[in-house]
Amino acid sequence: MTTKDITIGLKSGLGAGPVAVFVQVASQYESSVYVEYETKKVNAKSLMGMMSLGIATGETVKVSADGNDAPEAVAAIEKYLCSEASA
Repeated sequence: MTTKDITIGLKSGLGAGPVAVFVQVASQYESSVYVEYETKKVNAKSLMGMMSLGIATGETVKVSADGNDAPEAVAAIEKYLCSEASA
């Protein structure tokens, strides 16, 4: 399992557009991927689950992945969440 704390760098936070892209990034990997924020833990490949978190720019989340491509999945998610692009 690979786990990393990541601070959201997206200018718009994780609103509907960025969450959709986030789910696409997570879904490219075979590993199970989860995001923990405050007291919630959701499947990173679930659009509704991710939307329920309401994460803003500057907040920190814990991303964990379990599977053969777990390190790659976490690295790709970190790259996206730390980018300054906004949807």
